[in-house]
Amino acid sequence: MNKVYPSAAAALDGLLHDGMLIASGGFGLCGIPELLIAAIRDSGVKGLTVASNNAGVDGFGLGVLLETRQIKKMISSYVGENAEFMRQYLSGELELEFNPQGTLAERMRAGGAGIPGFYTATGVGTVIAEGKEHHEFDGKTYILERGIVADLSIVKAWKADPSGNLVFRKTARNFNVPAATCGRVCVAEVEEIVPLGSLDPDHIHLPGIYVHRIISGPHEKRIENRTVRKKEAV
Repeated sequence: MNKVYPSAAAALDGLLHDGMLIASGGFGLCGIPELLIAAIRDSGVKGLTVASNNAGVDGFGLGVLLETRQIKKMISSYVGENAEFMRQYLSGELELEFNPQGTLAERMRAGGAGIPGFYTATGVGTVIAEGKEHHEFDGKTYILERGIVADLSIVKAWKADPSGNLVFRKTARNFNVPAATCGRVCVAEVEEIVPLGSLDPDHIHLPGIYVHRIISGPHEKRIENRTVRKKEAV
């Protein structure tokens, strides 16, 4: 089975449809599948629900899909650094399902593991818990969170071999692993495709069984928010 595709558009061919649920890896601008996001924008697909820690920034990352109004709903834990995200949410144009970061990661992991739901104490007594089943264990209240099973997962890795085994670089692993596992189909973009057998099995972060299609291409590594110390007066 050939998993390597020549472009992001080719890798997504036949996978996109209006109203679908997409799980996207990344944290801020770290480890985001920017080539696949751009291809989704260019496809014109709309009414999307996207599960991702956040929505990038204005003009980059998932922010480009907000600008084109292709996202109907975000399942996220953080909405900062994106003025368009904030504007659409406050104006009622964008639905938002808030999740604590750990809960979102576990919802993705659970979906990938075939676990339909789990109980957590995180969010009890807050707006997060509204409308959710409550249950008491050993005198403590928990809420039921459902696992996420996405129509499509898009992730970004450092290296891959032709079988789809992935290696992530440092903090860029972030949400990519759970996001990859929870999709019915997973498309990965990588910086480099290496020969089969060249990856040390002990260094593989995500086995190729989870990855269906791979692309490689140029990447832009932006800094989301640069903070520097003010120059001291002489």
